[in-house]
Amino acid sequence: MPVVELVGLVVSIGLADSLNPATLAPALYFSTGPNRVGRVAEFTAAFFALNLAGGTLLALGPGRLVLALIPHPGASVKHVFELAAGVALLAAATALWLGRGRLSSPAATSAAVRPGSAAALGASIAAVELPTAVPYFVVIAAVVGSGTGIVGQVALIALFNAAFVAPLLALILGLAVLRDRADETFERANAWLRQRWPVPVAILLGLAGAVLLALGAAGLSGM
Repeated sequence: MPVVELVGLVVSIGLADSLNPATLAPALYFSTGPNRVGRVAEFTAAFFALNLAGGTLLALGPGRLVLALIPHPGASVKHVFELAAGVALLAAATALWLGRGRLSSPAATSAAVRPGSAAALGASIAAVELPTAVPYFVVIAAVVGSGTGIVGQVALIALFNAAFVAPLLALILGLAVLRDRADETFERANAWLRQRWPVPVAILLGLAGAVLLALGAAGLSGM
């Protein structure tokens, strides 16, 4: 797979997967408390570091064993990855839409932001989510099968994780720029997220999944 296409695949899946309430809800929670910039940055750094470490270990360990079983992946592999990612995102969107009422309830919201240090919470969420992170596994499989060297693979996995935490980085930047004016702005955003987040996230995930599905299907049918 050409490097440009691989980078595009990695970034597109990372951005689509970044609309994750498990990271957005705690980050917005920390954004309305004391030392808001530091706590959101701490949460983001811990999540990024553990997710990157887990993905790197998978790519350099089990991922290489899988590649050994399929030493010469054909040109259709990229489109298969796109189809798999599209199906995974559409499944996530459907689950969010069907459970939107339960997920936006006060009990579910409070459970997503249990007290504890920001770094510990970020690392814990990454550890819990990693075994079921299907889009991440799709990216790792694409990276391992690309023929890129170890340094390139680690860089691509880091790029995926950077795209994944892009909304959190934007939040940190907004908090730093707004400073004291952030109180009212982010309190409103927090309230809105608690009440309505499943619907827009499901729509965005569905759109991203549909695009990837269409690209994969068109690529396979044109071969």
